[in-house]
Amino acid sequence: MKTGVVLFNLGGPDSLQAVKPFLYNLFQDPDIFTFPGSALLRKPLAYLVASLRARKSRVYFEYMGGKSPITELTHRQAKALEGALGPESFKVVVAMRYWNPDTEKALQELQREGIRNIVLLPLYPQYSFTTTLSSVKEWERLCRKRGTTWEKEARVDDYHAHPGYLKALASRIEEATSSFEASRQKDIHLLFSAHGIPLKEIEAGDPYERQIQSSVAGVLKALPRFYPHTLSYQSRVGPLKWLEPTTVDAIHRLAAEGVKNVIAVPISFVSDHSETLYELKKLYGELAMSLGMERYELMPALNDSPLFIEALKDVVLKSV
Repeated sequence: MKTGVVLFNLGGPDSLQAVKPFLYNLFQDPDIFTFPGSALLRKPLAYLVASLRARKSRVYFEYMGGKSPITELTHRQAKALEGALGPESFKVVVAMRYWNPDTEKALQELQREGIRNIVLLPLYPQYSFTTTLSSVKEWERLCRKRGTTWEKEARVDDYHAHPGYLKALASRIEEATSSFEASRQKDIHLLFSAHGIPLKEIEAGDPYERQIQSSVAGVLKALPRFYPHTLSYQSRVGPLKWLEPTTVDAIHRLAAEGVKNVIAVPISFVSDHSETLYELKKLYGELAMSLGMERYELMPALNDSPLFIEALKDVVLKSV
């Protein structure tokens, strides 16, 4: 009997018309948008915030060709992982948290196949209440709603220190450094940029920051040579205090210190989307160059890198 593997990911708009409803889905998530009285006000406030942010966010997706590439990339990851595991023994489905194909579609697909054993596998290497836990809670809610039970259910919480994952990242960094002229090699600074989360989540016990730091340390050990480096956080939303330093502040500091050559490493993102291709590459790249840097490059996310797929395969096989 086949084992089902559920790939959890964020999702992204598949058209410009989908930008506002995608943002609405995102901001009505209680694991993202919580405050006193939010149970009553969450939906109207989520609609308001989505409406206000939609025009600005639409520019991101126009730049990327009218949609987010994350859906296509996640399907490529699913196909590659199923091929690596063996399609005769495994069925890999995609469950996007805030857009299509959503969690319910993934559940229905497994049920149509008659699958009774599953592995929940987040495409978030580092665990967070705002990502992995949110996806798991949505999965469990829908299973309860449909009265679905499993003979065996394994859940992968994280793989932030998995040697294969770290090796895949190190390989991507080496590819990026090799594009620099020999004269610049010794002056490359690695800017690790992770998605930020509110500090209150860390104070409540979220291990995300600690796991991000562990991943950075592991990648640096996996590299064949030492590079100066900085860890920062991007994509802050709202008035709460978030993890720091922000990537914008880090770029300003590095420029002031005379750093000229930077590779931005999207340490918490395994699929390219608006936060890597627009925010980290375009916006922050333009900022870096305006501050006097000479070269700023984005390391592509792992996407369907064979090394990353092998790491995911190992994670799955060790969990069944």
